[in-house]
Amino acid sequence: MQYRPLGRTGWNISTVSFGAWAIGGTWGDVDDDESMDALHSALDLGVNFFDSADVYGDGRSERLLAQLRRERSEPFYVATKAGRRLDPHVASGYNRANLTAFVERSLVNLNTEAIDLLQLHCPPTEVFYMPEVFGVLDDLVKAGKLRHYGVSVEKVEEALKAIEFPGVQSVQIIYNLFRQRPAELLFEQTQKRGVGILARLPLSSGLLSGKMSAQTSFASDDHRLFNREGAAFDRGETFSGLDFNVGLQAVEAMRPLVPEGWSMAQMALRWIQMTPAVTCSIPGGKRASQVADNMAAADLPPLTEATMQALADIYSRYAKALVHQRW
Repeated sequence: MQYRPLGRTGWNISTVSFGAWAIGGTWGDVDDDESMDALHSALDLGVNFFDSADVYGDGRSERLLAQLRRERSEPFYVATKAGRRLDPHVASGYNRANLTAFVERSLVNLNTEAIDLLQLHCPPTEVFYMPEVFGVLDDLVKAGKLRHYGVSVEKVEEALKAIEFPGVQSVQIIYNLFRQRPAELLFEQTQKRGVGILARLPLSSGLLSGKMSAQTSFASDDHRLFNREGAAFDRGETFSGLDFNVGLQAVEAMRPLVPEGWSMAQMALRWIQMTPAVTCSIPGGKRASQVADNMAAADLPPLTEATMQALADIYSRYAKALVHQRW
């Protein structure tokens, strides 16, 4: 496993870390025993950073991470998120009372006195223009409830605004072979300010595993079925905002580029790691075998210039016109 600094926290975190959305819910059936095996496997393979949210299974993934802390002695960092419990999910809901209540609930779920890293969970764009929200987060750090805070965003615009606030240590954003816009301007700015980047959906909801086809079916509670048009939350969170069939065509175009002995998922994760500004990717995994395949990407050799150019060409051909300016 390789490690990189996360912002100005002083932490060095695993370049391929663990995203806990899938073990919480909205990804089809999930078994807690299997999820715990996956979490233990991640630790065994050198992962020291786990990303969760209070709405993943209504706290389910947070509680599984608390169980992991009870069962293992080695230290690791847990990030969680707050804000999406709001109904309606509006900017005015990001106030002191609500944010404090969300933090207190996550502290109980995580069975800890302080949250390592709290992230605003893809709030409305207006929130990034409300200094008082970040003032509340500063106060929660001073009160010892948070060690650090950051943001999770949908759009590059939101990230660029967020990093103007000096307490922001990290930006979580969708960055993968189908969503390449953050590399144009954002990463230069985060490096200047010492802000870490957490690349979420690195495998584009599983598309970049190379294991899906037009015949792949999804359970009724799987967002890859019900959120393709953005019915439940931002469309970009499902298959990176790409039409599923277009995504499949792009994957087939990529398949000949996968280096011998690698999985397609490993190529996709190693591609992210080629960008020094990215601290880590956070692929999910419901089974230990998935985790092992993902984590192996951290130690693979760099992709060649020819492969990087070919992957850029595929993005331009299949995805860019559909997603680039939207997020």
